[in-house]
Amino acid sequence: MKFLSSFLLLALAADVTVASSWFSKSVYNKWHQTELERWLSDHDIPYPAPADRKDLEDIVKKNWQNKVASPYADWDPAQLQAYLKEKGSDVQKGTEKNKDSLLTQVKKYWYETEDSAESAWDSVKDWIFDSWTESQLKAFCDKHGIPAPQPRTRDTLLTSARSNYESAAKKVGETAAYPGNWLYESWSESDLKAWLDERGIPAPQPSSRDKLIASVRRNSRLASLKAQDTASSLSASAKGAQQSVSDAVFDTWSDSDIKAWADKNGIKVPQGSKRNELLALARKHKAYYSGDNVSASAASAYGAATSKAGNQYAKSTDDAGLAAQDAFDKSIGTWSNSRLKAYLDARGVPVPQSGKKDELVAAVRLQSHKAASGYSAWTFDEWTTENLKKWLESQGKKVSKSAATNRAELAKSAGKLYSSASKSSGTGYASMTSALATATGSVKASTFDTWSESDLKAYLDGYGIPVYQGSNINELRALARRQYNYFYYGTNTPSQTLLARVQAFFTWILNYLKVGGQKVQDQASYHGEKAYDRVKEGGTAATHRAGEAAQKASDRVKEEL
Repeated sequence: MKFLSSFLLLALAADVTVASSWFSKSVYNKWHQTELERWLSDHDIPYPAPADRKDLEDIVKKNWQNKVASPYADWDPAQLQAYLKEKGSDVQKGTEKNKDSLLTQVKKYWYETEDSAESAWDSVKDWIFDSWTESQLKAFCDKHGIPAPQPRTRDTLLTSARSNYESAAKKVGETAAYPGNWLYESWSESDLKAWLDERGIPAPQPSSRDKLIASVRRNSRLASLKAQDTASSLSASAKGAQQSVSDAVFDTWSDSDIKAWADKNGIKVPQGSKRNELLALARKHKAYYSGDNVSASAASAYGAATSKAGNQYAKSTDDAGLAAQDAFDKSIGTWSNSRLKAYLDARGVPVPQSGKKDELVAAVRLQSHKAASGYSAWTFDEWTTENLKKWLESQGKKVSKSAATNRAELAKSAGKLYSSASKSSGTGYASMTSALATATGSVKASTFDTWSESDLKAYLDGYGIPVYQGSNINELRALARRQYNYFYYGTNTPSQTLLARVQAFFTWILNYLKVGGQKVQDQASYHGEKAYDRVKEGGTAATHRAGEAAQKASDRVKEEL
């Protein structure tokens, strides 16, 4: 009997061990060998060739934590601080340069837990399409013969793409866990570059279609997380706005208005209630205020007001766009020929053979909507003295004492070093661009903030921008940033990404309509039929206010530019 119980205990222990081993398997243990190789290649992780599956899994396992569960582990202190600032968290004093401490703080505010990061890769179809445009989703569905319900909105296309993702992969004989280039067959190279540019991700250099796809694929999960985080923030903002608006509207009502509204909604009001008690009662039952009892006519009138306001916003955006184009055209007129050629070169556009100023300016205007991609000798123009010294030293270039404090000389040396490496290509160039990708992120976060007045003036002189006596350092920084944005982004400034435009419109509508159209819409719920006329008047007033605000916004943009 004793032997039997011992045997049973051993068998149970064995079962637990097997179960534990089975449950501890990571998602990549189920990947095809080509997917393991693809993941390693995408992340620039070397692996032996040929290699057996076990070797590949071991290499992926060693790098999985830093690349998937905690992708911020490879960030430098400046990038970690920038993320915390973006999340609205103050960096703890004394930890600004302590990477371990910064990593702990970022982990606390990261988009997802390590477990959810792992499980996300168990179902790629649920998020891989999140950052795709409607036209890209349509092209994917059309290419793979996926029917989409009418009308073909982005939501219906997204649902269709997700539900047919695995079958589309099988149809073309490809894997779906860590998808290959087949997923992006309908994307052009400009689509791939635009996707990276909108998210501030440097395009790989030297560039190729395979490398562009690898960069998009590698960053797609983070792009999805950012989009989800932004959507949550907007949703919270909307709820907060509704809360503040309803409270503010109650404050505008008279005591008799509150009593009439309460009576209409079956809310008992104690006799002799004072003003503050009436307000407290109204707020307690605010669900009636914002619920289904709002009249259909009021909702319709508000909808019309919102639509008109949207048109006003679009008009102001168009006006601002024209003003920006005009300012850009005037600015590039002062640029030197070499600067104009560099602008075209940074976009892969052939430089006019004649090299005449007028022809160069005309060519740049044609490319005003395009952002620069990749690196060039001009990349170092905006780097600080300290950044330049560190980078040159990392490339094995000794910096003399006389040049150590001369930012212009350091930038010139870095540019020459880059130009020399780019001509030779090979592993040396690949190593340099990899180092640049790491360094550029921290450089952008503090561009011009630490520059001296003489450095700023020299930089502006390179663009042909006159500096007037009496200009303070903040004005010089603003001028420098403007030229920087023109050179790298054209008229499509960094704030003009798709996500930023959506946020801008959302904020604009909230600011100029929530106390106008929404207020009168809600008030109609207790004023009955007479409210319809008031809503129409209020909606018109809201639209007029929106139009005035739009014009003022346009004027401010023109004045600034």
